[in-house]
Amino acid sequence: MQHEDSPALEARGLSRTYRLPRRGPFEPGATRTAVDAVDLTVPAGARLGVLGASGSGKSTLVRLLTALEAPTSGSVSAWGRPLSAAASASTTRWFRRRTGIVFQDPYASLDPRMRIGRTVGEPLRALRVPGDHAALVAEALHRVDLPDDAADRFPHEFSGGQRQRIAIARAVVHRPALLVGDEPMSALDVVVRARVIDLLDRLTEDLGMTLVLVSHDVGVVQRLCDRVAVMDAGRIVEQGPVTLLDDPRHDVTRGLVAAAPTLPPV
Repeated sequence: MQHEDSPALEARGLSRTYRLPRRGPFEPGATRTAVDAVDLTVPAGARLGVLGASGSGKSTLVRLLTALEAPTSGSVSAWGRPLSAAASASTTRWFRRRTGIVFQDPYASLDPRMRIGRTVGEPLRALRVPGDHAALVAEALHRVDLPDDAADRFPHEFSGGQRQRIAIARAVVHRPALLVGDEPMSALDVVVRARVIDLLDRLTEDLGMTLVLVSHDVGVVQRLCDRVAVMDAGRIVEQGPVTLLDDPRHDVTRGLVAAAPTLPPV
């Protein structure tokens, strides 16, 4: 049973270790720990930024939190209900219906042979969402400020920024309670990135969603989030209100802040 007053996501002792290929037939296989004993709570309605440099483990953490990958140890729950990547699709459908995910590359995330209307409507069919699917797709495309004829066109007819808007429309078409973004702005130029940040801000507010945003960009996290968890070498080294980025205590956080570019005004 789901408890609406429970955290949207909660991780306890979450770890993920990978076996590396052996260098020789007589050498023991090495391992790499991508996520190391992470405890994390995402309150319902919060906007959490998972911040870190490339290779810090932040994307792996989010894959574990959303049951796209199984942990080596530890546990994840969503709204008070245990979550497992090993469970069947039918068992986890309740979670998929409450979650939307936007990935990094808008070019790779869309099928070039599929019209936009069908692409955006995929979650409605896969999750067996009731209602008028055509109307829900039209509403989602309108929410992300795409033209009325977008549903009948193909991905190659849109710019990179528009393709990411299409990916966002697909992520919110079923009106999820949780929106997860895995570096959704990193493939965009600076000006387009600022517009997509504004769009995500508006959608999160309008739809009342919890937001978990993976980023290496301090400015993006400051613009969109109210909480931050800073990762390095698979561990959370600092977490709390996003204002901690104004006066960070950990050397890793200080380095990220010092290297942060300035985003243009929206």
